[in-house]
Amino acid sequence: MSLIASFTKKSKLNATIKQTAQARKSEGSTADGLYKAAYKGYAEVLLDDPLRAEALYNWGFALLHQAKTKTGDEAARLYQDAIAKFSFCMLINPDYLGAAINGGVAYMDLARLKGAKPDDELYELAKKQFEKANAIQAETASYNLACIYGLRGDNDACLKALKNARDKVTLPEADDILNDPDLVTVKKQKWFVEFMESLDKITEADTKEVVAENTPVKEDAR
Repeated sequence: MSLIASFTKKSKLNATIKQTAQARKSEGSTADGLYKAAYKGYAEVLLDDPLRAEALYNWGFALLHQAKTKTGDEAARLYQDAIAKFSFCMLINPDYLGAAINGGVAYMDLARLKGAKPDDELYELAKKQFEKANAIQAETASYNLACIYGLRGDNDACLKALKNARDKVTLPEADDILNDPDLVTVKKQKWFVEFMESLDKITEADTKEVVAENTPVKEDAR
């Protein structure tokens, strides 16, 4: 960050702190308005600080993966800490794709840890994170959404999300899909079997095309 940008942010922060002090001395709608303006000011100070956003993302990423190695309350605390870091990262940089996706993953992992039902708020929060990711970059989290829809038994939405992921080449490997516990309730259904068979056909067609492109053409004898 340049010296001028740093000075500008410091001035903005000081002004926002004064606004908070004014809000504390005020009452009713006046105080609420001042607090709201102050929150906006704090967000603007934090916004567009790529190094801080990257540090928060990687901190959250580390917490997420440490949580996967723990159980019980310790794991829950780490997941919640990871979620907080990803949320803070997106406050600084609302278009941080990794924070959106992994924030959703952390919510889903926490939901599983707590034995939450598919309609639990934790899964809904995960869904919102994945929708944010798709808004940042189309269909990057469609497979994750398919998993939530699969857990909820929403077959139409699950199939649509799987097709979107397939079309944008963001699907995992077929074996990973078949072994995904989030899809266990749908993978014996006809529509899912047909979808997986269609992937095999696409792979086979792609293989034939590659072989054809790399097969040398035999020249006519002269």
